[in-house]
Amino acid sequence: MNLLSTLTILVGSILGIFTFASGETQNRDILFENFRKSMQGVRFSGYFTVDGSARPPSKEMYEVQNVQKFGDDDLWIFTARIKYGDKDVTLPMPLPVKWLGDLPVITMDEVNIPGLGTFSAHVVIDGNKYAGTWSHGKVGGHLYGKITKIK
Repeated sequence: MNLLSTLTILVGSILGIFTFASGETQNRDILFENFRKSMQGVRFSGYFTVDGSARPPSKEMYEVQNVQKFGDDDLWIFTARIKYGDKDVTLPMPLPVKWLGDLPVITMDEVNIPGLGTFSAHVVIDGNKYAGTWSHGKVGGHLYGKITKIK
């Protein structure tokens, strides 16, 4: 192999890496923008269970006004109305969102929500459905439901 062939292969490989990285960033940007748009004015309505309880699932409802990407890490600011028990609050919450391929997963680890307490949750969003796990102190369970546009 001569020097010219070696340089051609090397330059081609480097350009290929940059093209791949650029395409990956572009795909991520599209993914983020689609997520942001899909979370504008939506209602999560469904049910939650309590581990070890014989009670049937209880109703839950969250209304997301909007979400905005915050910085370069996984944080997103969710401005949402939360109805939980006798509480009804609307507030911005910085929440990490991880990705399983193109599926967003809201990932809360011991996050303090003012007026409500400290929660952990891992919630997968799949189109117009959501499902996951939650905990609040020593209590936890599952949650699931549908996502609809607020009219």
